[in-house]
Amino acid sequence: MSGFRETARAVRRSAASVMVLSTLFLLGGCGWFGDSEKPPLPGERVSALQLNRQLNVDPELAGTDVILPEPYVNNAWAQAGGNQTHAMYHLKANSGALQQVWSVDIGASASSDNRLLAEPIVADGVVYAMDANSIVSALDAASGRQIWRKDLTPDDEDDDLFGGGIAWSEAGVVISTPFARVFLLDAKTGEVKWEATAPAPMRSAPAVSDGRVFVITIDNQLLVYALDDGRKLWSNAGVEEAAGLLGGTTPAVDGDIVIAAYTSGELLAFDVTDGRSIWTESLAGGARGNAIATLTDIRGRPVIDRDFVVAIGNGGVMAAIDKERGGRVWDNGLGGTQMPWVAGDFVFVLTNDSEVVCLSRQDGRIKWITALPQFENPQEKEDRIYWSGPVLVSDRLLVTGSSGMAVALSPYDGSIIGKQTLPDSSHLPPVVANETIYILSDDARLIALK
Repeated sequence: MSGFRETARAVRRSAASVMVLSTLFLLGGCGWFGDSEKPPLPGERVSALQLNRQLNVDPELAGTDVILPEPYVNNAWAQAGGNQTHAMYHLKANSGALQQVWSVDIGASASSDNRLLAEPIVADGVVYAMDANSIVSALDAASGRQIWRKDLTPDDEDDDLFGGGIAWSEAGVVISTPFARVFLLDAKTGEVKWEATAPAPMRSAPAVSDGRVFVITIDNQLLVYALDDGRKLWSNAGVEEAAGLLGGTTPAVDGDIVIAAYTSGELLAFDVTDGRSIWTESLAGGARGNAIATLTDIRGRPVIDRDFVVAIGNGGVMAAIDKERGGRVWDNGLGGTQMPWVAGDFVFVLTNDSEVVCLSRQDGRIKWITALPQFENPQEKEDRIYWSGPVLVSDRLLVTGSSGMAVALSPYDGSIIGKQTLPDSSHLPPVVANETIYILSDDARLIALK
């Protein structure tokens, strides 16, 4: 395992300079984020940054209303991104003031050496979370009471490796780890049902669909295991990159197709049964600027929505791709590291330039743009703010920032509905299940709000 350890450390060193942490928040006050914002000035919101990137609101969409599907109560957030397709549409939660229901410490917090990369998941009345030392906790979703706790660090490994993630299935809880091992745990007891080895460590969460487990390693290998016993079914080896953003992405699965995103900027579609390649697309754009902008990673999870695959790359290309045949339906010059959020005929995305953008799902034209603050000290352009999200909940787009600020925006026109100062740091976006919002902070505190 020493080779795996050195690989993970090398990736950590190369990516440490590009890792920025965001911030956790506690919601309360009047409405979700305290006092509402003053009414916005009249006129279309257009980012000043578009002067450099030629990013423009399409005037032909001025008379087109943003119409969203009705909010619904999702009983689970069973995998990273919500489900195996990462398309969660319009979730429902309390539209009034959110109150903290419970708050618990799940273990080791993030530090200069370790990071919390695994989003919590919620299923069957239980919240599963993993701390910075690969210790998985199962908590009662209603009370936060600990049900079980399992340390997955092998005896022959250091505990300074981090990453991996969680996915729930009826067979049990699947865990990917930075120790190049994948586990299936009993959901009720935490006991190991099977353990499988991988050729390299994993930073991102697995996906589970139709009896298969899909994971991506830090050196761009897609591995597929049988859910019942952990036997390896097939794999694909992509091109290993010398450097990349910290973290990774989770495959998207829909029926007989799986979409994998690599740090090379490649987006690949495979047949889930035998690994046959269906199509390949590259989102490695021509972004210019600092060293981070030139990295071609696809860090945000791809989304499978009906006949499209929607994805955004750090290198400056966002695209909708025909799910069955491949080929771009549309593309544009947006770059980002967050998962696009698809709802109805519109897509919402957070860009590397701290902008929340609403696009037409059909052709990628821009309906509105809202620029968020880029720096805590805008005059000196110091302390850059990292934003995460958005998540669409009860007619609000939620984003959180490393400045200690949470922002709620209207999905209909991009206006800022409210703001709230955030006391604790977290780089993970909130997850939603049963009208409850769960947030895991960098100090390993899991908070439930309802």
